[in-house]
Amino acid sequence: MFLIIKRLWQVNWAEQWQYRANLLMYLLYWLVSPIIYLAVWTSIANVKGDVNGFTANDFITYYMVLLIVDQATSNIVIHTFGYKIQDGTLSGELIRPIHPMLTNALVNNVAFKALTVMGLTPIWIILFFLFKPDFGDVTLMGILLAVPAMLLGFLISFLLSAAITALAFWTTRVYSIHEFYFALILLFSGQFVPLTLMPKIIQDIAQYLPFQLFIYYPIQLILGKLSIDQIIQGYVMAFIWLAVSLLLFNWIWRAGVKRFSAVGA
Repeated sequence: MFLIIKRLWQVNWAEQWQYRANLLMYLLYWLVSPIIYLAVWTSIANVKGDVNGFTANDFITYYMVLLIVDQATSNIVIHTFGYKIQDGTLSGELIRPIHPMLTNALVNNVAFKALTVMGLTPIWIILFFLFKPDFGDVTLMGILLAVPAMLLGFLISFLLSAAITALAFWTTRVYSIHEFYFALILLFSGQFVPLTLMPKIIQDIAQYLPFQLFIYYPIQLILGKLSIDQIIQGYVMAFIWLAVSLLLFNWIWRAGVKRFSAVGA
């Protein structure tokens, strides 16, 4: 299995380098919104002094860390796999002795991330010198706690997106469904604004949904904003949602493959 993964990595790594322009567009897509949020909220905080207790530096550090966490936990499986179901090219992958989604598609996402991190790094450094954030509350322990949390967040994000992508076995509107799913992420993950600034009802709902595990929870770990009880609760929720998302994906995938047909299949 190791040799298979190694070969898949080599193929997908080379493939990502062939689509550098596409990679640049994806990177800009991911960076524009957080940078705009960063500029807007920082400006408001500078004028008012703070926003419900959030100072300008709080917003700067939050969105600077968000740029890293978002890259770590997001995925592009809907864009790299959905069309294979719709145009029938999935047929060739189904005859291989490996799972198309949980091997090749997963490795493809990791290769994509490796390249986007290379593009993100100089941009993040430039933003660091422009906004001069104070990361005084960030500790090594917080970073170490956040690393497995980001891994769990990515796996949950990937599996849920994969489950939605697998709906392409039934409908051609899968991209619209995923856009609605992305809107939920935007609302409940803390991407638009820190969840503590959202209405109480949104905060209460968010703590039981998987979306805050993608962004808000890892950010708070890195910034050292969580108590021991909150850290434990977050990890418990992460493992619960990992199990739920894996079961959901397997159920949709197996049901979809049974009804899949393609010209020449």
